[in-house]
Amino acid sequence: MIDFNALAQEYQTPLYVYDLDAMSSQFEALKTAFKGRKSLMAYAVKANSNLSVVKHFASLGAGADCVSIGEVRRALMAGIPKYKIIFSGVGKRDEEIREALQNDILYINVESDGELGRVDAIAAELGVQARISIRVNPNIDPKTHPYISTGLHANKFGVDLDVAKRMYIRAKNSSNLDPVGIHFHIGSQLTELDPIREAAEIVADLVRSLSVLDIELKFFDIGGGLGIRYKEETTIDPYDYAQAILGTLRGLDLTVVMEPGRFLTANAGHFLTRVLYEKRNGTKRFVVVDGAMNDLIRPSLYNAYHGIEAPFRTGECTEADIVGPVCESGDFLAKNYPLPQMEHNDLLVVHSAGAYGFGMGSNYNTRGRAAEVAVEGGKARLIRRRESFEDLIALEKEFLES
Repeated sequence: MIDFNALAQEYQTPLYVYDLDAMSSQFEALKTAFKGRKSLMAYAVKANSNLSVVKHFASLGAGADCVSIGEVRRALMAGIPKYKIIFSGVGKRDEEIREALQNDILYINVESDGELGRVDAIAAELGVQARISIRVNPNIDPKTHPYISTGLHANKFGVDLDVAKRMYIRAKNSSNLDPVGIHFHIGSQLTELDPIREAAEIVADLVRSLSVLDIELKFFDIGGGLGIRYKEETTIDPYDYAQAILGTLRGLDLTVVMEPGRFLTANAGHFLTRVLYEKRNGTKRFVVVDGAMNDLIRPSLYNAYHGIEAPFRTGECTEADIVGPVCESGDFLAKNYPLPQMEHNDLLVVHSAGAYGFGMGSNYNTRGRAAEVAVEGGKARLIRRRESFEDLIALEKEFLES
């Protein structure tokens, strides 16, 4: 049991707290589900990119799914072996592709024919053969929030089946490219199994058709996206997930690559914030806290729900908007949320905040980002200090006119 009050007193608020033991449990559950098959768990760094978190997954044997060269650098710095690093993402700059090839990572996930051309040219320039995977867009509705849907033709990600096949043929015929894998990822916070199974079947059939063309792939990259329970969602059991995927790979000798992110970290993270005061506008109740949309933007961006606990207050609950100090009407952590009467300095714990929380933070309104703390084996340690005003202006002050 994490003592949130003690952590808030020691490290102040707003504060992110990560339970590394809970992350380990999630990792092992998913790894065990695929134990009958060659597999690689490539942690999706964008979910929570703190170096200590990435290092923790490295210690469990994870690889890394990265969507920028910055994330590739983080993975390497945190101890992820280069041969377990995948570089994904729609818009890779030439210098990012060049650095990834120079680092000799496992492969680059290619998202378009135009990108394939750039990887080909840069590999030729460097005199290397680029290992690539192609991201296929199977045009499957993942039945999730439209902002985190990625598997439909209306989404910017990947290419359709016909384009993918032409790209594989082009890669096979290039002396600078080595097509080693295929990739699909239909969205995030997936809670229904059928769309995943359908997408896997489509992509597995493409692998079989490529084999007829003497294009033999090694990696079947299923992306990530397994949903977690924020409120009352019915989630997919890892065993059922694995069986659905593996059932599509009949007769194929492929290493399954998974890119879990939210599934590993979301429910292992908590955001602590203190009440500044309550106020009312007519009959509308507001609880004003020191955390804001710059700390946790998911409620404002996605209208996302986070369970919120007032651990030291009891009594009758009435609905309140939990809002922060940022000068925007969109600055809220919850709307119409049932809370008991709150007093100045009371602690609130915002749960399920371990994914896409700190990483999506900003310095809007010249607010320093929160500190981050990891808890493992009952012991807490600081893994990122709170930003100071000097941190915020460090890249600007030298340019002030004298």
